[in-house]
Amino acid sequence: MNTWIVRVLWVSLPVTAGDVFADALQSWSDETRIAATVLLWLAWAIVLSALLVPRPVAATITRIGTPLAVGVTVIAVAAGNSTALAGTLAIVVTVAACVLAVRGEFPRVCAQGAAYGDEERFPLKMPPAIAFLILPVAIAVIGFGLCAGPLLLADGRWIGGLFTAIGVPLAVIAIRLVHQLSRRWIVLVPAGIVIADPLTLTDPVLFVRERVMGIGPADPGRRPPPDALDLRLGAVFGSCALLLTDEADLLRRVRGEGVRVQAGLILVTPAMSGRLLERASARRLPVRRD
Repeated sequence: MNTWIVRVLWVSLPVTAGDVFADALQSWSDETRIAATVLLWLAWAIVLSALLVPRPVAATITRIGTPLAVGVTVIAVAAGNSTALAGTLAIVVTVAACVLAVRGEFPRVCAQGAAYGDEERFPLKMPPAIAFLILPVAIAVIGFGLCAGPLLLADGRWIGGLFTAIGVPLAVIAIRLVHQLSRRWIVLVPAGIVIADPLTLTDPVLFVRERVMGIGPADPGRRPPPDALDLRLGAVFGSCALLLTDEADLLRRVRGEGVRVQAGLILVTPAMSGRLLERASARRLPVRRD
């Protein structure tokens, strides 16, 4: 249901926020206003296509596009002379679309869109340091890098060519980094459970059902034992503990390289831990509630 709500909200933006942008662009030159309008429509269409065709890359697009929409809308409201009602409506709609696209069920729908056969994919929760520090900077770099150059060129400022030459490659690098966040999953498969996290592991790891002693909620206030492998990256609330019958060999990613570690207890934080445990129980995996 949340997926359809965010789609409706995004489709409504030309109506709910269109006047706000038109008012903010009114004082711009014709060429710059046309360029800005084209960029706005292009961004809206790209995010809409991602919302309609959920895949992991769609999660990346919405994770970038919807926060940018919030930022641009706030700037447009502050720079223009739109009414308080129009400005409030535009901000409320873009914020609601952003929250549902980034934190609702849509990321799981995107993860499931790339599933093979009888798989159920659950995204891993974003680490706080990335969510509140690194990701906002990356999104700002992407927005500025893709838009500043064309707008300056449309305004007749040839320095826009330099901004484009520098900004576009930086934006591409930032997009690739953000896309890593859309490829972090815990996957229920017929043979057992898979952890796929390019931020912490070099390769996805399968734990067959016979080696799983139990999976259940982990206490966020309790320090994990020394022999546990903590893959939560600070996202402790809603985390799960995967207990194995014996220690598994894994390649932990450290500074871009694989370091071999052994662990019989692994801690991860799915975005929908309750649903994950429910589906794991349905697949005859031992779920522990203690």
